[in-house]
Amino acid sequence: MSFYRIARDTASLLMLFALAGCGGGQDEIKQWMAQVKKETRVNVPKLSEPKKFVPYTYTQMGGTDPFNQSKLTDALAKAQAAARGPLAPDPNRRHEPLEAFPIDSIIMVGAIKDRHGAQHAVVQVDKTVYDVKVGDYLGMNDGRIAAITEDQISLNERVLDASDEWVERKTTIELQENRK
Repeated sequence: MSFYRIARDTASLLMLFALAGCGGGQDEIKQWMAQVKKETRVNVPKLSEPKKFVPYTYTQMGGTDPFNQSKLTDALAKAQAAARGPLAPDPNRRHEPLEAFPIDSIIMVGAIKDRHGAQHAVVQVDKTVYDVKVGDYLGMNDGRIAAITEDQISLNERVLDASDEWVERKTTIELQENRK
């Protein structure tokens, strides 16, 4: 007999014994399960009764419906009007070219009078020269020219303060004579 044949026969016998051992003992397990089912009591706590729901009745029939879209629209319009205030800049006004530059970059280089006697100022921004007069706008804060003298331009700027209210701030641009 060869070693291979002995190993095969031994493995076959071991499998046969293993299968024989699995066949018995199930009756004993089934009896135990039945006994445990009889002895175990199911204990489910009783649920409490649900609370009665009482619907709320809206009693102000003559008033405005709180879910009406027009009420929200009116409230938003009032809030925007209050937030704008009397000093708020006009958002529909057409902006002038010099409003694209900060006040710090605008340099007054001279003052002239036109043939009608109105005072004008000559300002320079990025090596470009502009002619401005009273009522024109300068700078990024809605700065409107209030007065022009031979040596300065007076502006009234509108800015938001810390409490989100529009305030008017006075600013001047002085003549720069020796600037290259």
